[in-house]
Amino acid sequence: MGGKACIRGMRVTVGMILGLLASGRSEGEVLEAHPYLELEDLREALSYAAWRLEELEVPIAHS
Repeated sequence: MGGKACIRGMRVTVGMILGLLASGRSEGEVLEAHPYLELEDLREALSYAAWRLEELEVPIAHS
């Protein structure tokens, strides 16, 4: 998947899950449309996104 974060090694990206939830789909709707996913997968996608947003980038000074 081009280096994108995936759910449990499946071809389902964290971005896809977040996009569905952000567009107003409920957890139930996402799980119904993708029966191979579990509620914990959705929660882990949200957790991963929160972790990535808290990551700090530290510039390296060039000498």
